[in-house]
Amino acid sequence: MTVQVTITPNGRMSLPADIRKRLGLAAGGALLVEETEDGVILRTVAQSIAHAQALAKKYTGSKPEASVDAFLARRREESGE
Repeated sequence: MTVQVTITPNGRMSLPADIRKRLGLAAGGALLVEETEDGVILRTVAQSIAHAQALAKKYTGSKPEASVDAFLARRREESGE
């Protein structure tokens, strides 16, 4: 779906109500803005987390030693904590 929105002179824009409802932003909320070569991507925080997890899985696969918890445990062991 493509929707045109207007940016006000002070840089604000409004997302249509139906989009805000679908994204769970009806009562307000945060969006993360990613600038790419192709344009701008708006994601909710939950969408950004899911995107980051998908990227991490792509590069680490199902290797348990590649988890953040495993990394932190190794760092604690190495530092003598």
